[in-house]
Amino acid sequence: MDHKCNLPFEFALPTRIVYGPESVKSLPDEVRRINGKKPLIVTDPGIRKAGIDKIITKMLDNAGISYKLFYKVEANPKDVNVEAGARIARLAGTDCLIAVGGGSPIDCAKAIGVLLAHDAEFIKPYEGKTAATLPNPPLITIPTTSGTGSELTFSAVITDTANHYKMTIKSPYTAATTAICDPLLTLSVPAGVTAATGVDALTHSIEGFTANNSEPIGDAMALYSIELISKYLVRAYRDGSDIEARSSMLMASMLGGISFSHSDVASVHCIAEALGSMYDLPHGTCNAIFLPYIMEYNMDYCVDRYARVATAMGLSWDTPEEGAKKAVEFVKQLTRDVELPTFASLNPDPADFHKLAVMSFKNGSNGDNPRPMTVEDYEAVLNIVYKQES
Repeated sequence: MDHKCNLPFEFALPTRIVYGPESVKSLPDEVRRINGKKPLIVTDPGIRKAGIDKIITKMLDNAGISYKLFYKVEANPKDVNVEAGARIARLAGTDCLIAVGGGSPIDCAKAIGVLLAHDAEFIKPYEGKTAATLPNPPLITIPTTSGTGSELTFSAVITDTANHYKMTIKSPYTAATTAICDPLLTLSVPAGVTAATGVDALTHSIEGFTANNSEPIGDAMALYSIELISKYLVRAYRDGSDIEARSSMLMASMLGGISFSHSDVASVHCIAEALGSMYDLPHGTCNAIFLPYIMEYNMDYCVDRYARVATAMGLSWDTPEEGAKKAVEFVKQLTRDVELPTFASLNPDPADFHKLAVMSFKNGSNGDNPRPMTVEDYEAVLNIVYKQES
């Protein structure tokens, strides 16, 4: 028996999933299903540039559904973005939200919903797992990347601009009412974004599977997600029009999102969120850089689980130790195959490493890393990766 099977846990998935090519056409019906009259569409400039916002607005126009568009969501969404969106929503009489894009617009929409639900002006007081106590307005999420899984998670990660760190608002109330997951919307994603978001999804699944509080249902989803990513990420990266690869990556991202939202992430995310807070770097890229190195650092604390990850990757091994090492090497090779940048190429300042280590240590997910991590451990990892990749 897996040692997790004799432990109590809870599992809830309040989000209705509508999946498949052209499923986005169901949007007007889904708005009506949630009794929406005046949605706020939350998106970002990249979605506008790609013309995806016009797909959404045209459908709503044809259905006679009035809406307001808020597109000023930054990468690594800021508290000021959330608060500006909430002000627009109130002025427009918004009764539901539609988030279109990657994790940034979706997380921003969740946090806007928190402010609307609590009739609040600032998002900072709702940081943590217990502060959001009222149901958000109905939310429809429409992911256009295959990485964050945010369309199916219970949390929103928002940058606190005053204190320069990423805070998490985590509550079942933030979960989307409906997620419309159409792989055709991911076809226009550039190769570099495909790479970074794909390894972000892999990080979610590996950390979700190995976190201290993982549970069996999420474990099963994580392993299938790892299998799909291992098989299809390079294909999606090399040929963005490969619909089989795009569909498989979107499914992998969804499964990874379900997994880690019912478990947790761990030290890879702790470092990535610190880097994103300090340098405003892409979250998926930071995860991708540090995933294999944190796996190496954790090795002695979860050999058996990493060996099971190796099996999901399609690798064979004779001992768990061999399997775990092969899993690490697979991730390193994968990041090379999709040509992700090195840590050194992002121009971090080694003088910041201690501060980054402190921020990583204070992250709420630190305690779920398989290996207990101190400030000194985080600083050591930062220096190891920087020196190896310089």
